[in-house]
Amino acid sequence: MGRVVVIEHLTLDGVMQAPGHPDEDPRDGFAHGGWANRAQDPVMQQAMGARMSPAWSLLLGRVTYQRFADYWPRQRPNPFTEALDRVDKYVASTTLREPLPWQNSALLGEEAVRAVAALREERPENLVVFGSGVLVRSLMGHGLVDEVVLLVHPLVLGSGRRLFPETGTPPAELRLVDATATRTGAVVAVYRTAARPPGG
Repeated sequence: MGRVVVIEHLTLDGVMQAPGHPDEDPRDGFAHGGWANRAQDPVMQQAMGARMSPAWSLLLGRVTYQRFADYWPRQRPNPFTEALDRVDKYVASTTLREPLPWQNSALLGEEAVRAVAALREERPENLVVFGSGVLVRSLMGHGLVDEVVLLVHPLVLGSGRRLFPETGTPPAELRLVDATATRTGAVVAVYRTAARPPGG
């Protein structure tokens, strides 16, 4: 049985939108794209790399998949790009159609949550989620997230899409299993999900 592992860059006020580069996700007029680049640290790379080896698959929502598919295949060769190209990618979307443009990509179908539950049962490797806030909240609401790795940056942006907005977020109880401060002032916090949410 595999594990669903969520890895997210967050600001102190919970923003997850467009951490990677300036034009990654300008929805709602977001003008702070690329905010995570100023606090990258080997500790963060190690935390992500530990969950992307030796075997893993990638779970993505539609928006994150389209951003990744447009960006990563066009980058210069590097270990992260090569890993993303090679890995099996499963995409939650009701609007995209196969064949998907990025190699080794497949749609999860109309019942994405059910498909993820089946993958989790059938496959032994980590199923890693980057970004994909809507998918993450849906999976958490169905008890399908096993580990959450938050890369918390010492920034307050004041605007932007949040991982856990005020509405549409299911209750959840998490247990801290590791926390490491980086030289740049960011914190890598690793949580495991509890068996049941509060009141569940």
